[in-house]
Amino acid sequence: MIDDIVAIVGRPNVGKSTLFNRLTATRTAIEEKVPGVTRDRLYGASEWCGRNLVIVDTGGVTFGSEDQLTTMVRRQVELAVAEARVIIFLLDGREGLTALDKEVAEMLRRSGKEVIPVVNKIDYHDMEDVKYDFYGLGFGDPLPVSASHGRGIGELLDQICSLLPPTVANDEQSAEDVIKVAVIGRPNVGKSSLINTILGEERVIVSTMPGTTREAVDTFFLYQDQPYVLIDTAGMRRKSRVKEDVEYYSVLRSLKAVQRSDLALLLVDGESGITEQDQRLAGYVDEAGRGLILVVNKWDLVRGQGDARQEYLNNLKRLFSFVPYAHVAFVSALTGWRLEKIFPLLINTWQEQHKRISTSLLNELLEDAVAVNPPPTVKGKRVRIFYVTQPAVKPPTFVFFANEPELIHFSYQRYLENRLRDSFGFSGTPIIVKFKRRQRRGE
Repeated sequence: MIDDIVAIVGRPNVGKSTLFNRLTATRTAIEEKVPGVTRDRLYGASEWCGRNLVIVDTGGVTFGSEDQLTTMVRRQVELAVAEARVIIFLLDGREGLTALDKEVAEMLRRSGKEVIPVVNKIDYHDMEDVKYDFYGLGFGDPLPVSASHGRGIGELLDQICSLLPPTVANDEQSAEDVIKVAVIGRPNVGKSSLINTILGEERVIVSTMPGTTREAVDTFFLYQDQPYVLIDTAGMRRKSRVKEDVEYYSVLRSLKAVQRSDLALLLVDGESGITEQDQRLAGYVDEAGRGLILVVNKWDLVRGQGDARQEYLNNLKRLFSFVPYAHVAFVSALTGWRLEKIFPLLINTWQEQHKRISTSLLNELLEDAVAVNPPPTVKGKRVRIFYVTQPAVKPPTFVFFANEPELIHFSYQRYLENRLRDSFGFSGTPIIVKFKRRQRRGE
């Protein structure tokens, strides 16, 4: 699953996210000239000389301040260092060696890990002499690079690979077997707590301050021999309420996280109830064709209050009637209550997304559906549906061939979709129903 982990560590604003984006050939990490933008560990893939690397971006390390967020960021860096095989100690060639760099160096020295001192922002060859200022850190020959221009990146990757143990053959599971799950929801609804409880460690920062998670964070893990990737995302607010540029781009990346997932866990607050924003997010998942599980969080604060669960469930079904296929789970992310109930729903949804129905069974269903409720005649034209096929999965897609496809009303499309679900299931996943004109011979 996870190959060789390489963590990028340094004080704030030395270019860690820029280097992460360069090494992973993405624009995943947010680059902003504001210290402290990257808070959680951010994972990305890189390949060099046949080695599959997992690059980890971390928040800027600071010491002396003991406020809650600073302490949590430092804890994240320590966890990244603990799981990494090689550490890129990133330094700023323009600002030179600082007292904070020396403190970070002491922390890395205590880790006992392989450390590569990398001097960033060396954009031109005649700037390379500044690297000698960093010899005193005691990590050997500093490597000059320019993350923004790509200078020295190949040499850095060569040095990383030289410090890794020899590769061995393994039975790594196919990427197609990995279930990618986006964890989405409004700010402060418990997304990071859910992931931390599932993993049993502080993989992402948990705070009661809304908006703490700004990046989309990928976390690999195994549960009962099934590989998963959990994608923690920034809390989504309506765009009209997003004022900071950083938060705006975080929302965009959260939406993109849904696009690159197989299915989404949409957390709603069991204590405060359902909002319009929750409904909008469910609609986005549906439009993206991804599986959906509605996770009612903080239910430990509500359970035991008479018929509260059934009343909430009835209200949930009414407000999310446009996604009637969605699974529902009542949990407590903080305590772990009933979290194990989510995994059978994940497996079921993923299997339903990949379900294929034979053409013969589909056409038997079509024949019966048309006999019970034939398509209505429109403006004197009789609509006839000849046959149906399933050309795709994830989401399951069905194409009905007719003589006048443009005359088929939305209500009849919904009728056929309901018949498909009644006969074949597809719980947890949207399905797509299309209509095309039947091609005649010679056309």
